[in-house]
Amino acid sequence: MAIKCFHTHLYMFFLVFSIYNLHSSSAATNYNVLSFGAKGNGVTDSTQAFSKAWAAACGSTESTTIYVPKGKYLLGSMTFKGDCKNTDINMRIDGTLVAPSDYRVLAQADNWLSFEGVSGVSIIGGALDAKGSALWNCKAKGTNCPNGATTVSFSNSNNIKIKGLISLNSQMFHIVINGCQNVHVERVKVIATGDSPNTDGIHVQLSRNVNIMSSSIKTGDDCISIGPGTKNLWIERVTCGPGHGISVGSLGKDTNEEGVQNVTVQNTTFVGTQNGLRIKSWARPSNGFVQGIRFLDAIMRNVQNPIIIDQNYCPHNLNCPGQVSGVQISDVTYQNIRGTSATPVAINLNCSTKYPCKGIRLQNINLKYSNQVAQSSCSYVTGKELGLVQPNNFIATD
Repeated sequence: MAIKCFHTHLYMFFLVFSIYNLHSSSAATNYNVLSFGAKGNGVTDSTQAFSKAWAAACGSTESTTIYVPKGKYLLGSMTFKGDCKNTDINMRIDGTLVAPSDYRVLAQADNWLSFEGVSGVSIIGGALDAKGSALWNCKAKGTNCPNGATTVSFSNSNNIKIKGLISLNSQMFHIVINGCQNVHVERVKVIATGDSPNTDGIHVQLSRNVNIMSSSIKTGDDCISIGPGTKNLWIERVTCGPGHGISVGSLGKDTNEEGVQNVTVQNTTFVGTQNGLRIKSWARPSNGFVQGIRFLDAIMRNVQNPIIIDQNYCPHNLNCPGQVSGVQISDVTYQNIRGTSATPVAINLNCSTKYPCKGIRLQNINLKYSNQVAQSSCSYVTGKELGLVQPNNFIATD
């Protein structure tokens, strides 16, 4: 069904393909953490040894590799600061980095492993075991618990590569990309239980030119969360579940906030997740926006909310009852989305009463509920429907 609509041109952005080949030159200098005193027995604190290895690599004028052999390496909270003398530092991990068994040790910091202001850093292989389950249990009991630490974060950095990394049982977010440019994430595995709180797999904000490819994310919160100021994000061949799906937002928590634009999510699979493809904003005044989003070729398997826009987000009915979202959502495409919904309403577009969603495009959607035709719900949306759209949304003409 074709209907007239205002549809801002959705431009295909060109991510620099050299990202795939970052740091391809062979490192001239190798630093084995064992030579700095690290012990791979899982008991000896190797924090200082890793700090010394980083200082040596950062201070070298040549390309460098920090090598972590097989074994378990106990590490406390660490910050890897930039302003290095070279822009090609590879951290090649064959072993497992483990957090202290007492969750309060890491929880005193915001991050377990933090990279700040670095350029040309790669993390290749290895596993990070944050031992977050003890903190989750504390939170489940409702006692006075700390927020917890993100497992690995990159802030204000550029030309970053994360490949083949396994992140286990983070206290909070697993991987955070904040204020970065040119980031390539590939073949990452995130593993946490479906009831682990606030354990987002990968969170991106205030960053541009980010690729997330060929990864598997099992967690208790968003598989991938896309925050304010994200531009030119490409997500492809990602499997989610359990978890809350791929979310743009939540946005609009602050009045002054950067928008999200030019995001492509394609060839994704969602298994038993709370949401599939979600855009979420607080019911508050905001100058934020969402523009140029493409959700392509997704498979839903028993997903509670396969396609959802929620612009009336107001948790616990605090600080937002009676208000409406100021986030303008426009130019969003859903194409080739198929599979099964765990609830009768497979498409739920609940937009702002003050700033309705516009330029929404639904094309070739086939979602069923228990082998029946599913339902849809649509409020304050204009756009077009093309090809088969089941359930039919009856969205209004722009």
